[in-house]
Amino acid sequence: MYNRIILKLSGEALGENGKLFDQAMIARAGKVLAEIASSGIEIGVVIGAGNIWRGRQSQDMDAVTADHMGMLGTVINCLCMRDAVERFGAKSVVFSAIDMPRVCEPYNVQSARRAMADKEIVFFAGGSGNPFFTTDTAVVMRAAEMKADALLIAKNIDGIYDDDPRKNPHAKLIPDISYDEALRRGLKVMDTAAFAMLREQAIPAVRVFGLAQPEDILKVLKGDPCGTVLHP
Repeated sequence: MYNRIILKLSGEALGENGKLFDQAMIARAGKVLAEIASSGIEIGVVIGAGNIWRGRQSQDMDAVTADHMGMLGTVINCLCMRDAVERFGAKSVVFSAIDMPRVCEPYNVQSARRAMADKEIVFFAGGSGNPFFTTDTAVVMRAAEMKADALLIAKNIDGIYDDDPRKNPHAKLIPDISYDEALRRGLKVMDTAAFAMLREQAIPAVRVFGLAQPEDILKVLKGDPCGTVLHP
C-alpha cells in the first residue's frame, strides 16, 4: 500500500470528446479522489490543460505567451476538480506555481507537504511556473519534492505502446519498461526533460494507465496490473 502518491490526470480525458468539461466524468474522478483520501493515502494531483489549451494556435504566436495560457488552463482544471472533491466531503487545497493569492495558495514545498500530511487532497496548478516545460516535467518535479512513493499517470490512452495505438491498430501495449529503455526507444509517454528528472531523482515507480474509467485509479492502488510500469 502506498503512503503518498502524486497523480497526473489528463485534461483531455476530463473533457467532453477531449474539449472543455465533461461534468459526469469530473464528478466520477472527484469521487475517486475523495475515496483515496478517505482511505488514508496522501494524494497530490497535477492536471494537464489539453482540454482547454494545447501548444500554439499559430506559428506566429509567441511560445512564452502560449505556455502561460496553458499554465492558466491547469489552474482552471484544478479549481474545477477541487470543487468536485469537496462535493464528496474531501478537504482540498490548490497550490499554484503562478502567484494568484485571491484564487489559490502560492506554491511552496513546506506548505504543500504539510497539507498532504494533514490528509488534504493537494492540487498542483500552474505547471512548473516556467515556460518551455510541460506538465510532465512539473508532475515529476512535484513527486520528487513531495517525496512520493509512486507517480501515477492517468492518460487518455491505457498505457505505453510500441507505437501510437490511435494510428496503428497493431500497436502493442508494453506492460513493463525501464526509464532508459523508454527513452532509448523514443516512446512518447513523457518529454525528455521529464524522463531525465525521473532518472536523476530515482522516482521509485511510475504507473501509466487509462482514465476512461476513473475507478481504475482505485484498481491500480489495490495492485491491478493494468497499464504500464515504468521503473529505474
